[in-house]
Amino acid sequence: MKKVGVAILGLGVVGGGTYRILLEHREFYQRTQGLDLTVESVLEPDEGKIAALGIDRAIVASNIAEVVCNPDVQIIVECIGGEGVARDYVLAALYAGKTVVTSNKLLYAKHSDELERAARQHHAGLQLEASCMGGVPIVRTLLNGLQANVVGSMMGIVNGTTNYILSKMTEEGAAYEEALAQARQLGYAEADPESDLEGFDSVYKLSILASLAFHTKVPADRILREGLSKVSKDAIGCAKQLGYVIKLLAVGKQTKQGIEVRVHPAFVPKEHPLAGVGGCYNAIFLHGDSVGDVMLYGEGAGALPTGSAMVSDIIYAANHYENISSSRISVEEKPKLVTDFCSAYFLRLELRDAAEGLSKVTAQFAKRGISVKKLSRVGADGKRILLVTEEVQESVLFGALEKLRESGIAETDMRLRAVS
Repeated sequence: MKKVGVAILGLGVVGGGTYRILLEHREFYQRTQGLDLTVESVLEPDEGKIAALGIDRAIVASNIAEVVCNPDVQIIVECIGGEGVARDYVLAALYAGKTVVTSNKLLYAKHSDELERAARQHHAGLQLEASCMGGVPIVRTLLNGLQANVVGSMMGIVNGTTNYILSKMTEEGAAYEEALAQARQLGYAEADPESDLEGFDSVYKLSILASLAFHTKVPADRILREGLSKVSKDAIGCAKQLGYVIKLLAVGKQTKQGIEVRVHPAFVPKEHPLAGVGGCYNAIFLHGDSVGDVMLYGEGAGALPTGSAMVSDIIYAANHYENISSSRISVEEKPKLVTDFCSAYFLRLELRDAAEGLSKVTAQFAKRGISVKKLSRVGADGKRILLVTEEVQESVLFGALEKLRESGIAETDMRLRAVS
């Protein structure tokens, strides 16, 4: 039986979950995988976490050099998070020729070029399944399940905190602040939830997933980012009235013009599979040219779901030492990224003239080739309209809205992207 030694850096939520799974399922992996996976070293300064997991003090390392020089360790699991120390430790492991398994989306999204080069130069493994959607096996699906396809598009709910908040606002009528407070109480939101709420977390994940799907490095700082600040109870109500729900989506498309990558709230039709993804769950909807539509769904965070992805990578790495790095992304090629996106849109317009305003709006849209999918008048005076367009080039739509404003026909007081 093949024996593989593992070291774990950091025993927080993910590191602790990974340790528990390895310990509790050791015999199962021996029987089903032909692998004896043993934790040979841990690096954790918090004595309380070490004691809580009942870890033998004999395997607790005092520094990273002790870990990477341990001949019994073949795979190093990074669960520290952040950039500084985590980057130094991961590079030290790769320079030593050790396989690294990480859940650190920020580190990989910002430093993938450096990490991939280090892995290739030193014939080391680099696995990142747990970096994107917790227990949802999206990375392995892109690398080893859909490689026969040209992936044309992906669209997903990749952040559980924002999805929980939007679900509470939609299903229970909760105010934004109330839903956020509940998310904090349940441990779904951090004390400082800005990374989740403002879309940074989703941007890092989309950077990784779009790079894997489209086989080129998609920089996180080139992704359009909009958080939840535009989503009010008023917007939630408009969505319900038209048969939509609002979700924070990560969207990637490969088009003839280039690659579109964006994170933003969007109106999603209630009949779309993503509309039913509630609570803190994640899901992603992909389209391959041969397979068609594929959707993956599951828990996007937590000790055991994310630990499951970490251990999956450990097992994969133990059986595939010939795969010196996981991504096979071209880090040299610079992709062409589209900034004039093509999207459907929800609009709320205030008409100057209730009698003739609507016909003038539709005439202005028709002149520019903008099709309206849904339309509804609201308010007693008939001056307010809600509408959803078909997909349109954003520069074309914005030009039409500016013309309506300049001519005094209508003002736009709410605008959000939509799924067609």
